[in-house]
Amino acid sequence: MTQMEKGIENLMSARKCLRANFEKSKALGLSIEKAGPRFDEIIQRLPALEAAIRPIRAQKDALGAVGGHINRAVVPATAVLKVFDAIHGLEKSLSDPQSDLPGYLGVLKRLEEALKFLGDNCEMAIQWLADIVEYLEDHAVADDRFTSSMKEALTSLRELHSGEEKGRLDGGLLEVALDRLESEFRRLLVENTIPLPMSDPALPGEQACIAPSPLPVMVIQKLQAIIGRLIANNRLDKCISIYVEVRSSNVRTSLQALNLDYLEISVSEFNDVQSIEGHIAQWGKHLEFAVKHLFEAEYKLCNDVFERIGLDVWMSCFAKIAGQAGILAFLQFGKTVTESKKDPIKLLKLLDIFASLNKLRLDFNRLFGGTACLEIQNLTRDLIKSVIEGASEIFWELQVQVELQRQMPPPPDGSVPKLIIFITEYCNKLLGDDYKSILTQVLIIERSWKQEKFQERLLITELLNIMRAVDVNLETWSKAYQDVILSYVFLMNNHWHLYKHLKGTKLGGLMGDSRLKEHEQYKEYYSAFFLKESWGKLPALLSREGLILFSGGHATARDLVKKRLKAFNEAFDEMYKKQSNWVMLDKDLRDKTCQSIIQAIVPVYRSYMQNYGPLVEQEGSGKYVKYTAQSLEKVLNGLFHPKPLKHGSFKVRHSSGKFSNVITDQNQTSPTVK
Repeated sequence: MTQMEKGIENLMSARKCLRANFEKSKALGLSIEKAGPRFDEIIQRLPALEAAIRPIRAQKDALGAVGGHINRAVVPATAVLKVFDAIHGLEKSLSDPQSDLPGYLGVLKRLEEALKFLGDNCEMAIQWLADIVEYLEDHAVADDRFTSSMKEALTSLRELHSGEEKGRLDGGLLEVALDRLESEFRRLLVENTIPLPMSDPALPGEQACIAPSPLPVMVIQKLQAIIGRLIANNRLDKCISIYVEVRSSNVRTSLQALNLDYLEISVSEFNDVQSIEGHIAQWGKHLEFAVKHLFEAEYKLCNDVFERIGLDVWMSCFAKIAGQAGILAFLQFGKTVTESKKDPIKLLKLLDIFASLNKLRLDFNRLFGGTACLEIQNLTRDLIKSVIEGASEIFWELQVQVELQRQMPPPPDGSVPKLIIFITEYCNKLLGDDYKSILTQVLIIERSWKQEKFQERLLITELLNIMRAVDVNLETWSKAYQDVILSYVFLMNNHWHLYKHLKGTKLGGLMGDSRLKEHEQYKEYYSAFFLKESWGKLPALLSREGLILFSGGHATARDLVKKRLKAFNEAFDEMYKKQSNWVMLDKDLRDKTCQSIIQAIVPVYRSYMQNYGPLVEQEGSGKYVKYTAQSLEKVLNGLFHPKPLKHGSFKVRHSSGKFSNVITDQNQTSPTVK
């Protein structure tokens, strides 16, 4: 082999060697490239590997102690986890309380017990776990990030256990279950609470239909069972709130049938008590009905439902129902009446209010006597105080009111002033069975507040003084007439009215027969004077003097008859015209007076016309003979009839000028008294 060939061969070998080394380098480069991500992964895992092997590097005594800490924490933690799992297992067992209330309450009770165990032991588990974390941290047995994460978890768990979210250790399961139980409590109440079907007790002949029991016994037992579980979970207030809402709404609905809109009336909406007299009468009946039936039923039901909790609880519940249902509106209406203008009619209405309250006194004391009903008690006491003071004040001022009327003019028609009619009826009412005992009781209480004694004779004396004031008024008014004849008519009217309308009455009995007889005698006395001084003078105008008929004397007689008939007619017409506007209210007095006038005039006129009428009959028709005896009698029978009633009022003024209210208007024509 030549030198050249040998060199080529060496080059070829070198070439192969280089190629082989190049392929190896290329393969090594690819391997290194592939190994890069694996190195990155290893680098990332190094801290975890370091933390994992740190306990191996920790001191031997620290590693030995950590096992005990772990074992102590595992036991309570495991128990807590098992109970927690059991709690969520109970969720499936919670049935619908409406379909199976006992079963629902049983599961709920087990849920409460499980949560109590969870609450009691969770603290222990937390404490042991905290000890482990503290140990690991102090001895550098675990990684810092691990211990930090554990500390954050323990902090959250501790806040959940000890704070407002403690009840949510079960994920809110108990709260949901209790909400459903409250809903069942409301459903039982709503579905079994029905407004009472009733009519207005103020209407005669209609009776209210009252259910014997507001709720069935079975429903009450269910409500009591629900209340027990709600109390165990501090939900009594919510339970009472639901009960009060449903029951008070039911009472209000029941009362709507009575049309109680008048309870909202204010003092500014009426002029005087007479304008709402009908409402006051209804008020007493409606209040009695509400107290004795509606509130009585609610009182009993509150006791039945909440009796196991205690008196204070169910009395507070009843007080809220009564307040929201409308008892305060009843009392406020009474207070509104006491604040109205003072007048005698108001006294009667105040006595009616007192009678209603007094009739219900025992019921009020029993139903509303507890401390929970303090607002009702205060308003009731305030109402009673206002009623007694207002009624007493009006009564003791009655005589003054009568005396103040003397300055008023008497009726222009000579009739009976409405004050006289009113006061006689009014005093008899005060002495009647409906008011005397009530008024006496009111005055006794009023005097006792002033540390004074009250005797029944004081009431009698005051009423007799009022009637004496009436007598003085009559005398004063009679002197106010310019026409003395009209004053006689006025006194006839009033003395006869007092006699007739006091005789046989309790007020008349107090006055005595002798005093009543005086009124009758005065009537006769003034009747005689009336006839003598008015109509009794007319017959003298028909004198027969100088009318003896003889031959040749007809002309002279005719002139005398004409003259005397003309004078009679003029006097008669003038007197009739004047007295046709006068009034005698009493029919018996009016008829008797007219008959007396007729008997005094008509027979004389008839005889005169029979004897001397032919002398003037040929004269112009009606010129001298205006009346026949029959027409004269008819005209006279038409005297003194009452005119159509006009409504009016006069002011009754307080002696101090503090109030003025309506009684009547004595100047207006009064109605006929039969």
